[in-house]
Amino acid sequence: MQILITLVCGVIAPVLLYALLNPAGMSATDTVRLTIMLSLIATFSAVILLTRMIRYPGVSYAGTILPVFGSTYGIIIAALLVMRESYSNSILFLCFACSVAIQYAIAARLGRAANPIHHLVPGGRVSELINLRDCNAKIWGSPDAPLPHRAIVVADLHFDHNDEWERRIATAALDGVPIYHYKQVQESLTGRVQIDHLSENVLGSLIPSNGYHGLKRATDILISLLVLPVLLPMLAVSAVAIKLDSPGPVFFRQHRVGFRAKQFRILKFRTMRVSQQRPDIHAAKTISDDERITRVGRFLRRTRIDELPQIWNILCGDMSWIGPRPEALSLSEWYAKEIPFYAYRHIVRPGISGWAQVNQGHVTELEDIHAKLQYDFFYIKHFSYWLDIIIAVRTAGVILNGFGAK
Repeated sequence: MQILITLVCGVIAPVLLYALLNPAGMSATDTVRLTIMLSLIATFSAVILLTRMIRYPGVSYAGTILPVFGSTYGIIIAALLVMRESYSNSILFLCFACSVAIQYAIAARLGRAANPIHHLVPGGRVSELINLRDCNAKIWGSPDAPLPHRAIVVADLHFDHNDEWERRIATAALDGVPIYHYKQVQESLTGRVQIDHLSENVLGSLIPSNGYHGLKRATDILISLLVLPVLLPMLAVSAVAIKLDSPGPVFFRQHRVGFRAKQFRILKFRTMRVSQQRPDIHAAKTISDDERITRVGRFLRRTRIDELPQIWNILCGDMSWIGPRPEALSLSEWYAKEIPFYAYRHIVRPGISGWAQVNQGHVTELEDIHAKLQYDFFYIKHFSYWLDIIIAVRTAGVILNGFGAK
């Protein structure tokens, strides 16, 4: 229904109104027909992307509308320019503006109906949801208490509830009330997979799709080959700035742990003074306002330009554009000793940006790494192009506001 409303009100109706007010603008039949068809494709694609993306935690519907529609319409315009096809600027802009406006109206309506009340069945660990920031939860007082229309029931389904509660949960399910295990809700609200032990079922749910591995690898190579010529001037300017700012090599190379726990040498722009690098494990850590960071290095870190030489690692197959960040060998060995299941994050290729980076930023302390690992497990469990698109869109925002840079 949302797709139909957007296509009708965002494309078809504005075009009809444009034809009534400006008949001369519709004279070039082939150009107008092509523009309308491509506008329908761009709008349809954008709505599909939006409906998929808002299923993931931390994704704002309203905040995603403009980047998504800008991307789909931008791709259409780029394709037209490459093919040197003529199109109507007026109609394309009108369809874009009206489609975005309709989506903002839908987002406002959905916002009023969002954040439903989760009725928690007492017992077990379900009370953990009460402390979650985005969870509108209340304890379901007794089995006799009625449930409101469109209620959502959450229970710790591993807890041994008494017979009265079990009968009431079963009755609610028969009445069509959605019943969720507390971990499902916790995961959907936090974007993290909390694992107490790697039981057979949990391990099975965390095995990523092998089919998408191949598609993702091909996409990584294609994107790298397309953007590398465009980025070469920026890379050259950055290299010169690093040389002029402080003595030392332009690039920083370090052993990292990557796909399937294999070691590789990551390539980055140097952002620290060579003479102040420490030889112990703490040299691999970067703290806030680290005195080792150079003036140029601070800018490169904030804008993430220092990560761009890793395109070479992507082409070599060591990394991907999106995935868990590869840790330094010394840190990875330390984390693996202290945190159970840490090595499991290496089941997918590491990336330049990842789910943990856009949600948490750069961390090095052990307690923060545990939370980061939960974000990594969420990415592995939901390993898909939809999640990669979300991370790519949110990475653009991270670059603009400098979130998580050190």
